[in-house]
Amino acid sequence: MGSAVGVDIIKIIGEALRGVYLSKWYYFNYYWYPATEPMGLNLQHQNNIKKITMAKKALILIDIQNEYFEKGALELVNPVPASENARKVLERFREQNLPIVHIQHIMPAGAPFFIEGTNAVEIHDNVKPKDGEKLFVKQFPNSFRDTGLLEHLKSNDITDLVILGMMTHMCVDATTRAAFDFGFNCTVIGDACASKDLEIKNQKVKAIDVHNANLAALDFFYAKIQDTEEYLSA
Repeated sequence: MGSAVGVDIIKIIGEALRGVYLSKWYYFNYYWYPATEPMGLNLQHQNNIKKITMAKKALILIDIQNEYFEKGALELVNPVPASENARKVLERFREQNLPIVHIQHIMPAGAPFFIEGTNAVEIHDNVKPKDGEKLFVKQFPNSFRDTGLLEHLKSNDITDLVILGMMTHMCVDATTRAAFDFGFNCTVIGDACASKDLEIKNQKVKAIDVHNANLAALDFFYAKIQDTEEYLSA
């Protein structure tokens, strides 16, 4: 009888642990919706596990354009190191023949920056798109707005996004939040992004503080934040 009780205890512990796992899965993918059936896998649980095993990722490079570098109208702090880290991640995706999407910001006529036809609007040489790599042009911080990005990702069965680019506090932030709301699992490569000094009510906010505050906010709920080497070594 003792051995039978021991087996029962082991089963109970196993089911409890599985319940914790499923609850965590619901938290990250269904806004903290609790797993209500931890003692058995219903169809929804099976579909969730299927999502994990069939994950397909794509790289999204946002607005790494000359306008953000030296002599550009919106020069950022340390854009070159960020672009070099972006190149490392890009090369990994190319080596593994994984989906790559470049985002390019072009403003309407009359805007003071990102002017169509100028060198400033061109994607930086460090991450210049190659033939066959998808490119979407946008006019808003959210890369999904008025572009074909969402349809492209869905048609290719993409589930996970690796996001990097410029600026951390604008287009990277807006795109990551939108991607999460569309159901994608997001990873942001923090040191492959860059920001700039800002000001509010006559108080200056350093670029590093802007950058870190925005990454911290995304890390709280919307995305996993990693550095380049951390991501590449995983």
